[in-house]
Amino acid sequence: MSRLDPRLLLQCYAAGIFPMADSRDAAELFWVEPRTRAIMPLDGLHMSRSLRRVVRLGRFQVTRDRDFAGVIRACANREETWINDEIEHAMVVLHASGHAHSIEVWTTGDAVPVLVGGLYGVRLGRAFFGESMFSTATDASKVALAWLVARLKVGGFTLLDCQFMTDHLASLGAISVPRADYIRLLSAALGGGTAGAATAPLLGVGAGITAPASAGSATAAADFTALDRLLDATGAAGAPGPAGYVIAQLLGQTS
Repeated sequence: MSRLDPRLLLQCYAAGIFPMADSRDAAELFWVEPRTRAIMPLDGLHMSRSLRRVVRLGRFQVTRDRDFAGVIRACANREETWINDEIEHAMVVLHASGHAHSIEVWTTGDAVPVLVGGLYGVRLGRAFFGESMFSTATDASKVALAWLVARLKVGGFTLLDCQFMTDHLASLGAISVPRADYIRLLSAALGGGTAGAATAPLLGVGAGITAPASAGSATAAADFTALDRLLDATGAAGAPGPAGYVIAQLLGQTS
């Protein structure tokens, strides 16, 4: 079986379609376009007081793109997963070209920090497509999501796609929208063009990967690394406590 083409993946995301497999060992994959889509409004994340405290006090260390392979492996290597080898390989290629990112959550206070949670997804224009998350410690995946939302807000993103609604996502503020509404939000996040097969080089993309032309105009305005510069400016870089305080302030809302 031939490898899943990362360029095809980007074209499908731009059209509102994404791949899934029946299991980790499945040889085939299928393409999904849900009738209703779960999205997380970037100003609507519900943070309980306890979660806000965890974020603010820096119970975990949170990083960006430090261990993408480790995060996707943790998401895939569990009893029920839709990530097979073809999807994992294509995502790793997209990460190498700057189109896929991860948020990692680590233990603090250990000589060697342990990866205990995280998430990963695909970036196009001002849209971020959240793919999967995992957690082996209480609140670790919620912390990863909080940091992601803060990063997207600071970076000028407008759409956080969560694919399918779950009770967990609903409790955090995700909402469901009809397919037509989702496509309108996606089109706006990609610069207002219609999703199609035409491709053009994206700013900063390596390895020859291209993305839909409609994403080009929005890409320059959305910056996944803007939060890092903000934390540097506040003197919080590398210091989980102060950085967590900034994140909590950025998110504001409690539930």
